[in-house]
Amino acid sequence: MKRLTVRPENRHQAALLRLLRDGERSRAELGDVVRLSRSKLAVEVDRLVALGLAEQSGLAASRGGRRSGLVRLSPRLRFVGIDVGATSIDVAVTGGDLEVLGTASEPCDVRQGPAAVLDRAMEMVAKLRAQGLAEEVHGVGVGVPGPVSFRDGVPVAPPIMPGWDRFPVREAVSQELGCPALVDNDVNIMALGELHAGLARQVADFLLIKIGTGVGCGIVVDGNIYRGVSGSAGDIGHIRVDDFGPACACGNTGCLEAYFGGAALARDALAAARGGQSPYLAERLETRETLTAADVGEAAAAGDAAAVRLVREGGRRVGLVLAGLVSFFNPGLVIIAGGVAGLGHTLLAEIRSVVYRRSLPLATGNLPIVLSELGGTAGVVGATRLISDHVFSVD
Repeated sequence: MKRLTVRPENRHQAALLRLLRDGERSRAELGDVVRLSRSKLAVEVDRLVALGLAEQSGLAASRGGRRSGLVRLSPRLRFVGIDVGATSIDVAVTGGDLEVLGTASEPCDVRQGPAAVLDRAMEMVAKLRAQGLAEEVHGVGVGVPGPVSFRDGVPVAPPIMPGWDRFPVREAVSQELGCPALVDNDVNIMALGELHAGLARQVADFLLIKIGTGVGCGIVVDGNIYRGVSGSAGDIGHIRVDDFGPACACGNTGCLEAYFGGAALARDALAAARGGQSPYLAERLETRETLTAADVGEAAAAGDAAAVRLVREGGRRVGLVLAGLVSFFNPGLVIIAGGVAGLGHTLLAEIRSVVYRRSLPLATGNLPIVLSELGGTAGVVGATRLISDHVFSVD
């Protein structure tokens, strides 16, 4: 496939593109923000138009003199976001402004390995393109549920992803779609989704806690993802909360993730059903082979005491770890996301209670702890934000 490499030529053009990503602007408004003379701004805007990255879109309202021309991103720009989860794949196509034009979602076991999973993702992208949503693709962002070397574009020893270690995800996807690609941890792309279109739009420093099959934390500092030296920052699911706890997928024992995550919750729900502690879950188990976190949520909503206990105990453990993070990092916002976050306000109330009780008062005096409102779109939107930041740059 022919490779698309259209990029801005200098930092002024890059700044203009990022401004236009948030909506069309008049030339006067653009000049006010990027601090360019009228003549220099005209040169840079005209060059973006020539590159096919922007276009004229009419005239702005008068500010007391000659009406300024409106500029917007080219409507032909297309980005693809791919969010690979432990048990599913979500794909989206967006315009340059990151408005979602179409999505696809399918169940998929990440343990099938990179070749099978990425082939499936490419098929989903092809179906969306066949609907006329993307004649060209100008960049693709990918999230995977494990540690990632962002510099190299590869997963590194991911506990729940056998066969993925050092697989060249970025290179494989870039070659397949013929455009720039970036790969990151799934929690980081969810945090970027919240930063772009969610509750964190006006917050520069926040934490996103994803509770899904595993547990992770996206760390945003001054509007940017903090990845650490090797890319493993935020892997809070493997913080030990009990020296003698259950075995974890990472090989250690007593990790937070071994106590509370989708897999751990399903395990404990099964034990409660078989042990006679939960009539609701026992009845549910009679019609299926196993139980899930969603079953626990439904049982808790129905007032099942054992299910409520599981949710509260999990929330307590998450809250204990989060309390330490809040005292250390002092975020302006904490967002709880992921499939298990669907347990809702029972879980949120327990997490809040522990954090507000155990963290420093100065850190929690004005700290909202909220459930994500983006749901399943946070990851794919964040993936397109990730790649658009790269495409709209000169790095």
